[in-house]
Amino acid sequence: MKKIFAALLSASFLLSPMVVSQASADDHRHPHVVVQKKVVVRSHWKKGYRVNASERRRFSDVNDYRRYRLAPPPRGYRWVRADNDYLLIGVTSGIVSSVIAGR
Repeated sequence: MKKIFAALLSASFLLSPMVVSQASADDHRHPHVVVQKKVVVRSHWKKGYRVNASERRRFSDVNDYRRYRLAPPPRGYRWVRADNDYLLIGVTSGIVSSVIAGR
């Protein structure tokens, strides 16, 4: 019994470097690379900003605001789309009342 145990123990010592070298070789052939990309979108639109006439020409009116899950605009205001942002601006004053970024 002791001879069998000694033979198995010595075989395990001889085979362990081969198993470790095989595992490390597999790691070099198939490296696991995880790339995480963080995208930060910053809008230059701020609440209280006055939109001038040249900027207003670039905007498109949003008449179907429910489609974009926007609240109904109060009287005297309208939703417009500027780039990828939605702005609630005063019709006569052009002051930005609310900004919804990137929906």
